[in-house]
Amino acid sequence: MSPTEKVSTDKAPKPLPQFSQAVKYNGMVYCSGSIGFDPATFTLVEGGVKNETRRALQNLAAVLEAAGSSFENVLKVNIFLTTMENFAAMNEVYDEFFQQNVKPCRTCVAVYQLPFQASVEIECTAFLNTAPKL
Repeated sequence: MSPTEKVSTDKAPKPLPQFSQAVKYNGMVYCSGSIGFDPATFTLVEGGVKNETRRALQNLAAVLEAAGSSFENVLKVNIFLTTMENFAAMNEVYDEFFQQNVKPCRTCVAVYQLPFQASVEIECTAFLNTAPKL
C-alpha cells in the first residue's frame, strides 16, 4: 500500500489547519472542497455564483496540476449550492472547464450555508497522470 502524500500549492488558497488542499493516494488525488476565494487576498470574489464557480474551479485546477493531474482526469465532482436557483448559472461556468467527451460523475445538492458566505463549493476526485508502462 502506498503512503498518502499532501498536495500543496500557493496558486490556490491556503487551507485552514484542519485539512489539506488535496491528498494523493494509490494513483488518485482527492481534492478538498473549493470556494471562490482569491488565493492572493484570501477573500471571496465578488459578482455572484458565476464568478465564485469560476474561481473555485480555477483553484481546483491549480491543486490538480500541483498533484500531477488535471480536469481531464476527474472522475467524480461534488457541488454544493446554497440555493438551486443558482444551478443553471453554475452549470454555464462548469461547462467551460469540463469539455471532455466522458464527463465526470457528479452530484449537486443544495445546503443551508457554506463557509465564508460562499454560494458554491466544489470538490473532486481524479486519477494522476502516469507515464506509459512499456
